[in-house]
Amino acid sequence: MEWFQVYNPTGNLWLSALVAFIPIALFFISLVVLKLKGHVAGFLTVLSAILIAIFVYKMPLDKVIYSFVYGFLYGLWPIAWIIIAAIFLYKLTLKSGYFDILRESIIAITPDQRIQVILIGFCFGAFLEGAIGFGGPVAITAALLVGLGLRPLYAAGLCLIANTAPVAFGAVGIPIIAMAGVVNVPALEISSVAGHMLPPLSLFVPFFLIFLMDGFRGIKETYPVALVAGGSFAIVQFYTATKLGPELPDIASAIVSIAATTIFLKFWQPKNTFKFDSDIGGEQTLSVKSYTPKQIILAWIPFVILVFMIIIWTQGWFKALFAQDGILAFTSLKFNFESLSNIIQTAPAVSSDKAVKSVFEIPLILAVGTSIFFTALITMVVLRINIQTAVQTFGETLNEMKFALLTIGLVVGFAYVSNYSGLSATLALALAQTGDAFAFFSPIVGWIGVFLTGSDTSSNLLFGTLQQLTARQLGVPEVLFLAANSVGGVVGKMISPQSIAIACAAVGLVGKESELFRYTVKYSILLVIGIGIFTYLLAFVFTDLIPM
Repeated sequence: MEWFQVYNPTGNLWLSALVAFIPIALFFISLVVLKLKGHVAGFLTVLSAILIAIFVYKMPLDKVIYSFVYGFLYGLWPIAWIIIAAIFLYKLTLKSGYFDILRESIIAITPDQRIQVILIGFCFGAFLEGAIGFGGPVAITAALLVGLGLRPLYAAGLCLIANTAPVAFGAVGIPIIAMAGVVNVPALEISSVAGHMLPPLSLFVPFFLIFLMDGFRGIKETYPVALVAGGSFAIVQFYTATKLGPELPDIASAIVSIAATTIFLKFWQPKNTFKFDSDIGGEQTLSVKSYTPKQIILAWIPFVILVFMIIIWTQGWFKALFAQDGILAFTSLKFNFESLSNIIQTAPAVSSDKAVKSVFEIPLILAVGTSIFFTALITMVVLRINIQTAVQTFGETLNEMKFALLTIGLVVGFAYVSNYSGLSATLALALAQTGDAFAFFSPIVGWIGVFLTGSDTSSNLLFGTLQQLTARQLGVPEVLFLAANSVGGVVGKMISPQSIAIACAAVGLVGKESELFRYTVKYSILLVIGIGIFTYLLAFVFTDLIPM
């Protein structure tokens, strides 16, 4: 039985939009006001969306339930699988002891603590963001900077700011991969636009970090190395994001940036060595051991292998093996949700008379998470990690991530209920009434989403369809607003309650989250305004810069 979506169930578009906004408002209240846990807030949000879909939008009960189940499963595969595999790999390197060697190999490069902050907070943090994401990079790098002599609040704030540039491509590109699945747009197209928008920010961040530490004097003394670190990162980020897709920009950019900066520092050091004094931090407390080249190579080898594995997984010839007529097609499982195939999108902005996606596919091998998992297995052999330790580590990973994975499943479930019932379309049709001004607000929507959820992935899942449909209403390339949602979200990460809590916990400042928030919020607001202006110019002035 076919069911045709209705986008103005109350007869007044703005009133219908207000009703459709209730689940999002409830999510905001649950997190910010009631301070509920993420999975509890996600459950209440899904429940409210289901009730509105049934009683206001008159969506049949079976189609509502299947929409949620489809979304929840998509949250588990491929999204959750990527997170589990990435954290499993990280934990293996940690238990092997080689992660400490990798960390200290960076610290030993220079005695100047301004440059150490760039290497650890920006370069190494970007590498961790690309490999594991979801709060881990800020926690690790903030703890390291405290060991380098920074005041805890200062270290946490700098790490949150440094973590902006790589967030859109974090956890092996999952924010954009997840959005692409929901809006049915190739991930490479969204990645390519983001790859045009983010490099200026990536180039700016190292200079901004130095300015926060040592003002214009610091920039004058260290601008060559800031230019090398930020410039090399931005160039590789642009190339990988526009040519290869969202999986590699962070990892490849971070590795190249670390290598370029390290080589540059062999030939150049600032005239004055900067050390944090008692007004800013304490004495440098982290002792750096000396390691052999072999030890350092082994410490980096798991992540070098990861780069090559992801490159293979993203190649056309490899994907062809799993196509319908490929020799490995049997490794992809498919389930048809027949009830969903009868949901018909009726508004021109939603692709007129088009049935929604109803076949759920589980690519067991082709999934990016599987490439990371295979890397972990190879790492076990290279670093001589016994099977018992690996099995125990995998179990620990699942246990630690259980509520985070539940939250992701619920958020994705809400995204699909919102999309398949027509709630997102209602919001898009209403926001389209604001006209061209929405181009400025597009990244601010993503900024709000990351503030609410603590995740660029969750923000993209919540608002991806909204951005897409609004772009269609305004006649703007949809990939611009989709990318703007993710790019705006990266500067929302530094004020997200979840990120603030993680950073404070890492440096021993639990209970002082409001202080850290006050430190970062002003910079976050200024940056998102700048991104909003940039998005508006791309939409209506420099339209030729948008890759099509």
